[in-house]
Parts: sequence; C-alpha cells; structure tokens
Amino acid sequence: MLAILLLSAASGFPNQITESALQAWLKDLGRSNTTIGLMSYVALPYLLKFLWAPLVDRFPMPFLGRRRGWMLAMQIALAAAIALFALQNPSESLAPIAACALAIVFFSATQDIAIDAYRADVSLPSERGLAAAATNLGYRSASWIALAVALVVADHFGWRLAFLLLACGMLLFCVATVRAPSSHNTYRPRSLRESVVEPLKELLGTPSALTLLAVVVLFKVGDAFSNKLFTPFMMEMGFNKTEIGTVVKAIFTASSLVGVVLGGVLMVRLGLLRSMLVFGVLQAVSNLLYCALALAGKSWPIMAAAVSIEHVAAAMGSIALTALIMALCDTRYSAFQYALLSALALLPRYSLGFPAGWIADHGGWYSYYVTSFVIALPGLAMVWLMRARIAALDERRA
Repeated sequence: MLAILLLSAASGFPNQITESALQAWLKDLGRSNTTIGLMSYVALPYLLKFLWAPLVDRFPMPFLGRRRGWMLAMQIALAAAIALFALQNPSESLAPIAACALAIVFFSATQDIAIDAYRADVSLPSERGLAAAATNLGYRSASWIALAVALVVADHFGWRLAFLLLACGMLLFCVATVRAPSSHNTYRPRSLRESVVEPLKELLGTPSALTLLAVVVLFKVGDAFSNKLFTPFMMEMGFNKTEIGTVVKAIFTASSLVGVVLGGVLMVRLGLLRSMLVFGVLQAVSNLLYCALALAGKSWPIMAAAVSIEHVAAAMGSIALTALIMALCDTRYSAFQYALLSALALLPRYSLGFPAGWIADHGGWYSYYVTSFVIALPGLAMVWLMRARIAALDERRA
C-alpha cells in the first residue's frame, strides 16, 4: 500500500502542470476562457494511452522488471520535459507551449499505464478498496503540492522558476520507483496481437460489457465538467493565485483526502453497487453549491463550504469508479485493460474543454454549474439500470 501511495503520487504530480497551472499562466496573459478550454486538449494522450499500452505489456524495459522499468524511464523524461516547459514564452506564441505540454502529457500517460498496471497486479481482491484509497491519497496530495508550488512561486518569482522546481521534484519520485517491491508479474504476451486481441475478448466477452463501459464513461461526467475550469472560475471570483494555491487548493485537497478515506471505509460496508449509487448522487448534487459562489462573488465562507463538500463527494465517487475498473481487469493484460478503461473514464474530463469554456463565456458561471449537475444524471441512471450486473461483478471478483 505504501508503494501504491508513493507511485500514485508520481502519477498525480505532473497532472496539474498542464491543467490548472497552465490555465493560470494563460489567464495571467489575458487569454479568454474559450482559448484556455481549447488549450486543455493537449491532454488528449491521457485518452489515447490505450493505443500504446500493449507495447508496455509486450516490451518490458531491461531493468527493474516489467512495470517499474517503464515508470523510471518516464519519470526521467517527465523531468526533462517540465524543465523545457519552463523555457517557453506564451506571450509570443502558444505553439511551443502546446508542444511541450503535449510531451509532458504523453510521458505522464505512459507512466500512468505502468503504475496502473502495477497496482492491478499487486492488489488482492480484498484490497481493492484500500488500493483505491491509497491511489487517490497519493495522486491528489501530489497534484495539490505541484499546483501550490507552481502558483505561489509564480506569483512571487515568475513561472520559469516555478516549473524548474517542479522538474526537480519529479526526479525525486525515481527513488520510490527503484525502492518499490516487484510486482512479480512475469507474464508476457507472445505477440502484439495477443497483447490487444485477447484483452479485448476477455473484457468484451459478456452481453452487458458495452453497457458497463458506458457506466465507466458517464459516472463522473458531471464532476469532470464542474472542475474543468476551476482555477479560472476562482480567479474571476476575485481570488489571487497565492490564495488559490495556498488556501483554495488546500481546502480542495484536504477535502479530497477526507473523501478518499471516507469513501474507502464506506465502500467496505456498502459494496460496489451501493457505493456507486450513493457517492454518485452526492457528487452530482454537490456541484450546485458553486452556483451560490457564482452569485455571491468572492466569499470565503461560501467558497470553503462549496469546495470542501463538493470535493469530499467527488473523491468518494472516484473511489467507487477506481474499484469498478480494477474489478474489470485481468492481471494478464492489466496494462492495456486498465489503460483502456481509465481512458474511457477520463474521456469527459479531457473532451469537454471547448464546451466548458464556451458556456462559461456565454452563459456565465451560474449556468455552467447547473449544466454540470444536469449532465451527471445519465451516469446515475446507467448505474441503476446495470445494478444487477455490477452487484454480480463485485461478488464474482471478491
């Protein structure tokens, strides 16, 4: 569990560099929300990582075993790409910024493939709830630390130093990778065809498989939309970058960690199906709390209430979705299957940039958060329709 926690932190650390930190950087330059939303599409490799995940299954690195070799190589590449990011000037052209961000996301997505596969390999069926909790604890903590460093340092010393410090921080995760225990998963597909065809046949081999994949896609769509432009929203409400990095994001992260622990504990008692239903309702309704902040403007009490409640609920929902994905994976093909399933789960998060920015610019923030609630309802309906299959899956994999 400690290895999963630290490796998940390595997974989360670069994520906010190309999301919230980049959004704040562009907002400083006066770019529109629509432009910021369009720039979010540099994150597309997170959605497409299943395309090269079979290579991670098929071709291990010649050091540190089947999973950790890929992790170490990608962590070194990430540190180099983040350092190069620091040398760019977005006031001159956005093209070099987009290229560097795309490289960071590609290396990060490849690291995620190996880390997700490692977690699926080492977690016993009875440990899925704990593994999901450790994953979210590590991921969210590191994401916040990276963003807080970026925003606070940028506010006082500029963006270049901020990104250089993050590049150094990324290198530190190499220690965790080298020290992590081996997964002892030595299965190696005999061909690239076996790396792709057999995992797909195993994953799609039941009549309800496609409907379950729809659940994976839709379960967190409202939450993904709600948080897509979180940093620009807070900046427009009147919070400066230091306040966002040290206070708003601290509440954001602390609440997420509470939600992770609470979700992991409750999931042991509720099981997968009831967890998805209860947590799904909470994460949908909590999005509406931002409507009050949109009407009130800069209000610390309303901000604290909205951010804390919404992120407790969102983290609980993430625990349930992570457990569902783990239950669907076969350890023989865990790199490809987890990459595919997690890409489907991330589809709303990385495909809604333009509509999110357009609604924020043309409809205002109140309409934006009402929309986030409405689009969460189909996912809840899908969970209810598939309740028997999800319950049976949980029992079969227990």
